[in-house]
Amino acid sequence: MDCTKKSGRKNQIIDGVVFTVMLAVIMAVTLKLFYMQTLGDVNSDMKAYILEMQGLESGYHFPYPVFFKFAALLHLFVSSEMSVALALTVMNGLAIVVTKLAFNRLVLPAGEGDWRTGIFVSLVSGSLFFISMLYFPEGIYLPGIRFWYLGVFTANPFHNATFMAARPFAILAFLWYGKLLPVYEQKGAAIGDYVLFSLFLFLATMTKPSFTLVMVSGAGLLMLYRLIRAGFRNFLPTLQLGLCFIPTFLALLYQYAGVFVPRDGGEGGIGFCLGEVWAEYCDNIPLGICLAMAFPLTVLILNRKEVKRNAAFRFAWLLYLVSFAEAFFLYEKGFRRVDFNFSWGYMYGIFFCHFSSLLLLTRQSIRAVKDRASCGKRKLCLLLLQWMVYLCHLVCGLFYFRDVLVDGTYY
Repeated sequence: MDCTKKSGRKNQIIDGVVFTVMLAVIMAVTLKLFYMQTLGDVNSDMKAYILEMQGLESGYHFPYPVFFKFAALLHLFVSSEMSVALALTVMNGLAIVVTKLAFNRLVLPAGEGDWRTGIFVSLVSGSLFFISMLYFPEGIYLPGIRFWYLGVFTANPFHNATFMAARPFAILAFLWYGKLLPVYEQKGAAIGDYVLFSLFLFLATMTKPSFTLVMVSGAGLLMLYRLIRAGFRNFLPTLQLGLCFIPTFLALLYQYAGVFVPRDGGEGGIGFCLGEVWAEYCDNIPLGICLAMAFPLTVLILNRKEVKRNAAFRFAWLLYLVSFAEAFFLYEKGFRRVDFNFSWGYMYGIFFCHFSSLLLLTRQSIRAVKDRASCGKRKLCLLLLQWMVYLCHLVCGLFYFRDVLVDGTYY
């Protein structure tokens, strides 16, 4: 027993050291990018964020203060540019830590696996934050695809600080909702889980509400479906879970009052369309979807039976479908139309499909290594195919990160 404990402790130490080094490297390179954005050397909205953090007029209204207040706290010790860059680096790093801990818990239950498995999970967790849409070198024409990023979109928009700053809270809200889904209709959920889910969703909303719009819509549809299917016999537990959304609803009402309003006599509010705003950036939306979602689509096609048993994976796809519908059918009227702000929710849908797909593939791969004798060649080939598609996203993402850092453009 003592030997087992010592071995487990050794595995944790080795994994922890490797993960810490990896995280330090990631935070160093991302800090460089974010600081260059604050200086204007790389295209982004950082200049407006710096003004907002200082309480100055930025020309925009940002009624989601978490990121800006954190940067303002750091501004007591460092320059305005460094405080914003450092705040974003820390929050992006927190998302990686949350992902690593989640993967450890969901992929390695009860501390299974040795230090090699732990390192593998660490590398997988970190790589998720560098994947991008698939794209090809200049000179290779893809019909209807005018930009690498615009109109295709990515799980990691390196140029948008508030998206990345909200992501640790969005991941936690996604995970806690997934934890509540199997038990909220019964008596297995602790009151603390309801409180934590409500808190994480509220924090995500007050950092950037794009994820919340998708989450609330997707969760609402799922809960309504379950309510009708159960003949309203689960009304009280559904109401109990619904109460968790009240702080977020209040925050959204506050944000709506400041964002979706006319400016300088122009139009305000939300309009409906049939992809016209999206089509301003991409002439081939179906191909754009495939370039952004190649890996989750591959996992979905090759794991249909497993998906039926994986509620988190199904919910991630529900979020994606909701995010796609919002991006395709909705737009902001007035001067914000060109910003295509509903695409941020769509990118959260892309991210969580990759998140859940990578979680599923990692779990299957570890099991395949553990049970090599019973794992046939066909299954190994299918696992390899899925990893190859994921590596294509990762390679493109690393080149995309380099291009954003060196060339200063993201589109």
